[in-house]
Amino acid sequence: MSVLDTLRERRAKKVERITVLAEIEDRNLTEDEDGEFRSLTGDVKVLDERIAELTEMDSRADTAAEQRAKVGVKGTTERATGGAVVTNESQVYTRESASEGVSWFADAYRSHFRSDPAALGRLQRYAQENEVEKRDVGTGAFGALIPPQYLIDMFAPIARAGRPTANVAASHELPDEGMTLNIPRGTTGTATAVQATENTGVQETDFDETTLAVPVVTIAGQQDMSRQSLERGRGNDEIIFADLVADYAVKLNVQLISGSGSSGQHLGILNTAAINAVTYTDATPTVAEVYPKLADALQQINTNRFLPATVWLMHPRRWGWFTAAVDSTGRPLVGIHAPMNPVGVGQAAEYGQVVGEILGVPVVTDASIPTNLGAGTNEDVIVGARAADLHLWEQNGGMPAQLKFEETQAGSLTVKLVVYGYSGFTAGRYPKAVATIGGTGLITPTF
Repeated sequence: MSVLDTLRERRAKKVERITVLAEIEDRNLTEDEDGEFRSLTGDVKVLDERIAELTEMDSRADTAAEQRAKVGVKGTTERATGGAVVTNESQVYTRESASEGVSWFADAYRSHFRSDPAALGRLQRYAQENEVEKRDVGTGAFGALIPPQYLIDMFAPIARAGRPTANVAASHELPDEGMTLNIPRGTTGTATAVQATENTGVQETDFDETTLAVPVVTIAGQQDMSRQSLERGRGNDEIIFADLVADYAVKLNVQLISGSGSSGQHLGILNTAAINAVTYTDATPTVAEVYPKLADALQQINTNRFLPATVWLMHPRRWGWFTAAVDSTGRPLVGIHAPMNPVGVGQAAEYGQVVGEILGVPVVTDASIPTNLGAGTNEDVIVGARAADLHLWEQNGGMPAQLKFEETQAGSLTVKLVVYGYSGFTAGRYPKAVATIGGTGLITPTF
């Protein structure tokens, strides 16, 4: 059964026992019964919190799937947001178990440095539940563990820019081996023509192709942690892990937008050769004046890719500029509920998802879009794209594939946490599926 079903079943059994104790009328509860009653009541409270969290998480997963559908990405690998499937009991590592002192991080540490059989047993059971490790999990195989889902989910509330662009790209599972993804890309197509007369030669044009090489990029981070905070504290490991993973997501997202393609970086959208580019030059920019530039960007994608754009990517300040604009009579140009003469529709108080539409194309806001472009280092850029032509390869649903701990400072009782992941990205398979609008018209907006 699912994790939610398991938790609900456990809650029902505890409530049933509480009901039995509460119905004792002939005598007062014994000390043991009173202690059991209080313990069960506390357990039900913890279970209620966990059930509420998982229910909300499932709701967010449904919303995310709807967002991806809105920007035209279908048939791709969705990131895991729910619990793992087990047979007849809950997972080893959950928020509830962490609150009771059973921590995945602490078990990993104890199994590696202390050969704790109980910790090792829990890790082995976890590996069997999730099939994340194809060999026995022993102290020598410690470096290839995958963190449990509840730890992964914890990074979401941290105030970081997140990975909006990465989330709308077409998602693929990264192959287990290799540091380069080679994609054949046609450069010269075959051709047909009208035959001038009977028995004369027909058109012959040889097909030609080239290889698009997509590098596999490593993004990593580390943090030192004292043994005291690990062994004597509770939840410290989760906070550190969550923060490392949150920053990993942001750095990956930045790479997809602005990566240089050198020094181990992805080649980001803005640095991909041959994409469509529209320049908006204006000393006193207005939404009404940038509107035709947006239409120009869309027609360039239609003209050169022969398929429509499915998403706008823009900085929150740019979307704020759109939503703040009014016409000569004070009516908003971006309608919220009852549009009259809008250039777009949507919500101002949203971020990192589909916040509205312009020219019928969904708008996604992303604070990782640079705002220091141009000669004045104060310009941003608007990106129009066919999201299905932005290809992102990741392992483990977009989370860091491995965690390693190295006892490099044993003399100071320090444990080192290292989070790293591999990914591949390209907008170069069909560069004409992307169009950018940039220039002096996109300087820091005023409100």
